[in-house]
Amino acid sequence: MLAESDARTLDAQDELPTLRGRFQVPPDPSGRFDEVAYFAGNSLGLQPRAVEARLLDELRVWKELAVEGHFDAERPWTRYAALLREPSARLVGALPDETVVMNSLTVNLHLMMVSFYRPSPQRHAILIEDTAFPSDSYAVRSQAAFHGFDPDEAVIRLKPRAGEAGLRSEDVVDYLRTSGERVALVLLGAVNYYSGELLDIEAITRAGHEAGAIVGWDLAHAAGNVELRLHDWDVDWAAWCTYKYLNGGPGSIAGAFVHQRHLADRSLPKFSGWWSTNADTRFLMAPTVDVVDTADSWQLSCTTVLSLAPVLVSLEIFDSVGFGPLRAKSRRLTGFLEGLLDQADGPIEIITPRDDRRRGAQLSVRLGAGLDADDVSRRLRFEHGVMADARRPDVIRLAPVPLYSTYHDCWRAATALAAVVS
Repeated sequence: MLAESDARTLDAQDELPTLRGRFQVPPDPSGRFDEVAYFAGNSLGLQPRAVEARLLDELRVWKELAVEGHFDAERPWTRYAALLREPSARLVGALPDETVVMNSLTVNLHLMMVSFYRPSPQRHAILIEDTAFPSDSYAVRSQAAFHGFDPDEAVIRLKPRAGEAGLRSEDVVDYLRTSGERVALVLLGAVNYYSGELLDIEAITRAGHEAGAIVGWDLAHAAGNVELRLHDWDVDWAAWCTYKYLNGGPGSIAGAFVHQRHLADRSLPKFSGWWSTNADTRFLMAPTVDVVDTADSWQLSCTTVLSLAPVLVSLEIFDSVGFGPLRAKSRRLTGFLEGLLDQADGPIEIITPRDDRRRGAQLSVRLGAGLDADDVSRRLRFEHGVMADARRPDVIRLAPVPLYSTYHDCWRAATALAAVVS
């Protein structure tokens, strides 16, 4: 395995210096280093250092202006969510009017399905991956049942090929071409939480449309991680959270996308609430919604400013660097970690695709020899100062996030994992 000095040299020479100093990194409980090597950003991103001051500023406004903070603050609360619209749109490849920041991820999935899951007796199936994150599975099953269909029959779970961890994009496309006549909705995770597999969003969306289905995407592990061009790829709708790669904090506010071609379609069923109406006429207090032909019309309630503020700080960091350079560094870091793990002794197997066009900043490592992922994760943290994510029973997920991970972190992770499993 490469020497520690080689990793430090790469950090010093990389064309995009690390932004680690702009984040709060937990201390190393092992005492070997000052800070942990943090590889769990695909579960919860680190806190940007500027967040504390931004939150204190909003608390000051609440203290000094109270209710007038809705209108008289430097960042008026009634318009706060709009500050996140354009930077969010840039990250997911959307037009600003197609993008809205609201609610939480699963709430947004349900709101989108209210409009876009329109089942009939002949076409009512929902296509997901068998390894979908459980909340997605729960959501689609409950939607099918709500519409009077048997979830066990209506929800089609596509399985990976025998012996493979990830669902191949071409297999999804083939299914839609041969058996898509009963599919009403395709809802897949763009990056699978377990395997790290990045699906071909453009090709699957096209195949879904050719089959006559609506195509939505869960971007929980994709937003802020991989290149997205939702508008150009003709995606019908998408939803994402902001607490992973977007560093918004635990349980932070989520986002949604609706393609421009649907925005003026007032025949779409929607739930409405206080924030669904036109912001310019909201306080006229009319009894009916003043409809706007933007993604804002899917909003329901006031947005929580104290949840929006950390996300805005993080989006400002993304904008200061540009996503292209970050994604390029992500490829370099993940490839470097992959090479180190390949050299490591011990019973480990990378189950994430080797082709960096089919993955983001995550390598999922399956442990052999009866090793337990929870136990290995604890030992990595407390004996070596490496924070990773365990997926029971035998997978460790390592995410070298380009905003704050370093080559030296990758060296620490690979050497620590090799030591623990050996």
